Amino acid sequence: MSLKVGTRGSRLALAQTATVIKKIQALDIEVEQKIISTQGDEVTGVPLHVIGKQGVFVRALDDAILNGEIDCAVHSMKDIPAIRPSGLVTSAILARDSPADFLAFSGPVSAVKVIGTSSTRRRAQLLRHDPTLEIRDLRGNVDTRVRKLSEGHYNAIVLAEAGLSRLGIRIPGERLPPEKFVPTPNQGTIAVVSRADPSIMEVLASVDHPATRKDVAIERAVMEQVGAGCFTPMGIYCRDGYLIAEVLSLDGVRTERIEKKIGTLEEARTEGTALRARASDLIADAYHTLGITL
Repeated sequence: MSLKVGTRGSRLALAQTATVIKKIQALDIEVEQKIISTQGDEVTGVPLHVIGKQGVFVRALDDAILNGEIDCAVHSMKDIPAIRPSGLVTSAILARDSPADFLAFSGPVSAVKVIGTSSTRRRAQLLRHDPTLEIRDLRGNVDTRVRKLSEGHYNAIVLAEAGLSRLGIRIPGERLPPEKFVPTPNQGTIAVVSRADPSIMEVLASVDHPATRKDVAIERAVMEQVGAGCFTPMGIYCRDGYLIAEVLSLDGVRTERIEKKIGTLEEARTEGTALRARASDLIADAYHTLGITL
């Protein structure tokens, strides 16, 4: 048996795909890699919420699976939208790496005044921490973001710690604790999406990590009930069944937050529904401010 594995062409995507391919090849399965460009890769000069709805890094790979161009695709699981096309399944979820954000900067932290990020969640959490900060948009792959920091466009930038680790990048800065700077749902997790083909699913199940799958399933259940998309400042993080979820105002002034031990997906959905009700005005305000129709 052989598999055609699709991936984006960024250095991080290729590093993540290499990890998956190595695991599959250890099962004596031949693997062919195919690079596919996505809308999120092609449009880099504007914030993500301007491009369109969720899935800008995923749709082209989904289409390639469905039309038989590839058998499966490797993603950062946080990029996979809640609503998925018929005929696709998440066949493997690897053991989670660090879920945390990393604030990259040099010199004293007291000198950090201008921070680069295109994430509304990160923006709101940073402003909650320090309302005097200036947050500027920053797009591009990890190398581009680090280069812009070194060129002095920002005093600091925020990156996913897992991405830096996977690329072997060591850079001055500090880890932002996920209990306070609650990550985006599924951050730090690599997923493999495939056709709903039993033979493919059986192979990929061998590299699945059940404990991680359970935690990220809880996060996604909450995310799906909140239904706010990637445009609302929202963090959801579950570790060993302990859930932290929050929705913030864009300026970080207001927060609706839950912390609770979760045993089942039904409990997660109940908590997500409750959070949605409590944060409905924050979600509406975020969409209105960004000029997006709910």
